[in-house]
Amino acid sequence: MPQMAPMNWLILYIFFIVIFMNSIILNYFSFTYMKSSEKKSKYIFLLNWKW
Repeated sequence: MPQMAPMNWLILYIFFIVIFMNSIILNYFSFTYMKSSEKKSKYIFLLNWKW
């Protein structure tokens, strides 16, 4: 039925938008930062010049 074609396009559009939003949300919440277990200490070498 050609009268129902716009309804079919609308349903497909909504369906793909929902899948796209779900993938974005899952990607956002599944991302985890790597926790560094070792402390990185910077060694500062100071020179005291005695003139």
